[in-house]
Amino acid sequence: MSKKSQAASKAWGGVFEEAADPRMEKFTESISFDSRLYLQDIRGSQAHAAMLEKVGILTAEEKKAICEGLESILKDIEAGNFEYSIKLEDIHMHVEKALIDRIGDTGRKLHTGRSRNDQVSTDFRLWVRDAIDILDGLLRNLQKAFIDRCDADFDCIMPAFTHTQRAQPVLAPHYWLCYVEKYARDRERLADCRKRVNTLSLGAAALAGTSIPIDRFETARLLDFERVAANSLDVSSDRDFALEFTFCLALIAEHLSTWAEEWILWSTCEFNFIKLPQKFCTGSSIMPQKVNPDLLELIRGKTARVIGDLQALMVLVKGLILAYNRDLQEDKEPVFDAFDTVSASLDLAADMVRDAQLNRYAINERLEKGYLDATTFMEFLIKRGIPQRTAHGMVGRLVRSAMNRGIALAELPLSEFQAECADLDDSVYEILGTRKAIEAFQSYGSTAAVQVRAQIDSWKKRMEESR
Repeated sequence: MSKKSQAASKAWGGVFEEAADPRMEKFTESISFDSRLYLQDIRGSQAHAAMLEKVGILTAEEKKAICEGLESILKDIEAGNFEYSIKLEDIHMHVEKALIDRIGDTGRKLHTGRSRNDQVSTDFRLWVRDAIDILDGLLRNLQKAFIDRCDADFDCIMPAFTHTQRAQPVLAPHYWLCYVEKYARDRERLADCRKRVNTLSLGAAALAGTSIPIDRFETARLLDFERVAANSLDVSSDRDFALEFTFCLALIAEHLSTWAEEWILWSTCEFNFIKLPQKFCTGSSIMPQKVNPDLLELIRGKTARVIGDLQALMVLVKGLILAYNRDLQEDKEPVFDAFDTVSASLDLAADMVRDAQLNRYAINERLEKGYLDATTFMEFLIKRGIPQRTAHGMVGRLVRSAMNRGIALAELPLSEFQAECADLDDSVYEILGTRKAIEAFQSYGSTAAVQVRAQIDSWKKRMEESR
């Protein structure tokens, strides 16, 4: 084949007289990663063909041949019987060439009224929409894993921390529901993102629309898009949906990383709060005793790459003029990588949460360390009419006295309390101690047992309703 005929064999090659340099073909191909859009590309093309028949561009026979041909291609791809080549550049050209090879010239009519610019945008939106639905299910599963722990762990009191220092006591399920709330916001963000993703690009063509009398609203109906993009120039260049989706992924990864870091600390000998399932740990090649929290460390570590994927996308689009530029071919790999990383992390995290065991003995043994009842004691004084700042200073001095002797607040003699506030009597001991501090909480959203129980019941109901 001559260089001229090689050039003309490309879908875009009519005007070219010189064949592409093989290095150019290798450098510009995207089939190595956009092949995963095959399902969305085929479904989008079937909807496009159905619309073309409705407006009279295709006959019923032509539409049937195209849709059946596309279905046969889908079956071959899913069976692993489809050959890819960098010479065909991307998934769109692979599907189109295979269709023409199977049904002849009728297959050449499929691309009427569209460009690869709006086609890839549509495929990508369909893929992101599917990915959001998968992630929502994984997040729900992780939420349920935390909720399922709550009843069994209800009587366990744990220290909560600020600045990595013991601060106040909380019920263990209050900890678990904290993560449930975070992942609920992640689900809300994804649902909100999905609204903007769910906009049809197809029919915008290269950038200005088309003179073919297509019906974009019919295509949107067939593909379950909620709306049709109103500006063809915007559609050709828009990747907001990909950036927003990856931002949502980065926040999910951040929340997973926070949880992983906490459990890494909790699993140390120094904390000894939790025993991790060994199936999610590894050993050392030199130290026989080691049980390392590798899964948690990698979830924490892989957060960096998800954030990097978001940064790559933001830098990618920052200087592009309207409308389409080939730079946008680089948008998919970061999105695919972020999704793969986060979805795998969520899947593993749910089983880790279900199988880990709290070390109640170690937690209880040191529960009175750190003066977790100090704030509750201060609020006891406030309720007796002492100004907050005054009460804060009084309790601080009492804590210092107890610290100097290595004892708890409840072990101080009454005379020391009365030295700070003469009105105090033996009733002060009724609110001292970590367990009594828990009983004193009242506010909505607090770690009070009645509040936590209400939240557990509420979340169980929400989980059932969202099935």
